[in-house]
Amino acid sequence: MKYRRSEIDACSGLQTTVRLPDRDCGQVDEDILSALRRVVGPANVFSDDATLDRYAASTGLGCVRARAVVRPADTAEVKAIVLVAGQHHFPLYPISRGRNWGYGDACPVTPSQVILDLGRMNRIVEVNPELAYAEIEPGVTQGQLSDYLQTHHPSLWADCTGAGPDVSVVGNILDRGFGHTAYGNRFQTVCGLEVVLADGRTLHTGTGHYAGSRTYRTYPYGVGPYIDGIFTQSNFGIVTRMGLWLMPAPEEMAVFIVTAEEQRDIAALVDALRPLRMDGTLRSVVHIGNDLRLIASAGTFPFDAVHGLSSLPGELREQLRRSAGIGNWTGVGALYGDRRQVAASARRVRRALRGFRLQFLTERRLQLARMAAVTLRATGWGRRLKSLVDTAEALYGLNRGRPTRRFLLGAYWRRREGIPPEFPENCNPALDGCSFLWLSPTLPALGREVIAFNDLVTRIVARHGFDFFVTFSMINERSLGAVITLCFDRDNAAEAARAGNCYREMFSSVVDAGYVPYRVGTTSMASLVRRSEGFWDVTAALKQALDPDNIIAPGRYEPGAALQAPGEQ
Repeated sequence: MKYRRSEIDACSGLQTTVRLPDRDCGQVDEDILSALRRVVGPANVFSDDATLDRYAASTGLGCVRARAVVRPADTAEVKAIVLVAGQHHFPLYPISRGRNWGYGDACPVTPSQVILDLGRMNRIVEVNPELAYAEIEPGVTQGQLSDYLQTHHPSLWADCTGAGPDVSVVGNILDRGFGHTAYGNRFQTVCGLEVVLADGRTLHTGTGHYAGSRTYRTYPYGVGPYIDGIFTQSNFGIVTRMGLWLMPAPEEMAVFIVTAEEQRDIAALVDALRPLRMDGTLRSVVHIGNDLRLIASAGTFPFDAVHGLSSLPGELREQLRRSAGIGNWTGVGALYGDRRQVAASARRVRRALRGFRLQFLTERRLQLARMAAVTLRATGWGRRLKSLVDTAEALYGLNRGRPTRRFLLGAYWRRREGIPPEFPENCNPALDGCSFLWLSPTLPALGREVIAFNDLVTRIVARHGFDFFVTFSMINERSLGAVITLCFDRDNAAEAARAGNCYREMFSSVVDAGYVPYRVGTTSMASLVRRSEGFWDVTAALKQALDPDNIIAPGRYEPGAALQAPGEQ
């Protein structure tokens, strides 16, 4: 076995070497392509440069190119493809929609894998309105599920993230992403998986492996070991169906927006919100973003006004904050229930958040604001009001499971060409040449922890000359997920190099400080072994038992492993 410099390194990525046999360095063999075509048809197997380049598009520092792409239509074809991979000794990299922006996009962890694109498997198999669950395939998007429910079952909502309507529901949940509603801790709403294993067997979790089970989609744990979790953030199998609980639409809903004016006020805000989450007053995920999140949602970096810099000068940042009428921090959450419950919860929120600027959004208030914006549309104030209403409606929609592309605008912050003229339709930050990485540590929901974390990362980002974008999200009653966005100009080689150094320092520093990420991108997976005695040994043993020939996604959540091609010892 020889070492060689990988394609990640050639594209200025963070990983420098991977262990791969020389035979994997070129194009996929014709006999493999022929075998795949026999399974899915010639129209669903790709090895041309244009297609492989499109799948390799990334917002990150590296571009990892696959050997080929195969697109199955159903579970039977997935099983057949897995058997072909085992017979011909090549690795598969499953993706749902390939829009894992900021964490690796559609790129495999290492070069020379064959992408298994599950996007054609986009069936909403079942929606049960009485028990409020759905059974879906991995190609089902947030927008597709939301539209289906609005049309056929308007009394049911599906939680969504801020990544837009075109991303996969299953893909995000398998990386343990979170959303906005009372069902925003999304993996907790999963009930039963269908998984294709590396040897071609189909596994049904929960009670689903018993013929005629009446509770496959209603009781998640089954009997015996609960194993659903091992198929999230792993490379142990290919999930082809998922049971998902849906949220019954409440009689009333109100979204609140809270503003903390000063930088250090974030501590008091977190400490005021935590008891409301713990006692059930707040059931939604509460997101608290810094000022740059809102500034970037209104435009791109002012390159002409700030020559040669990769971050906003303090004076300009303060000016933009004042012009937008925002503080240093903005929090958003939602209240659900009948009218009396929402009114009572709103009173509790008002009492807890005394001293902060607080607004409530209801459907009625949004309708009145929209009417006012239309009436005053010819005036500057009316245009500003329309922009505010558009943002408010998007926030309101997210908290009732309606995805929007509006908040993808922040991905374009350092794009020199600005916002594409057709935005937000058909936007894809990876294909549009946006450059950013996400880092997502977790921390206790304590104000003092937020201050310590914020001070740590702010110093690192400032030292490397970048803007510090962060959102603290109350994923559950006791924890925050801190989603940091590192935006950079990929066309500036020196800036891209600084971004790589900044990201590496942030990653190592937050882990050393005890703020372990809730998910990581492909460029960081080899670093996960830090201070983790025993755990990764157990996962390696599971991998060996379930996929001894390393067929499925070598390197994915497999830190420090000497990556071997299938069949190699």
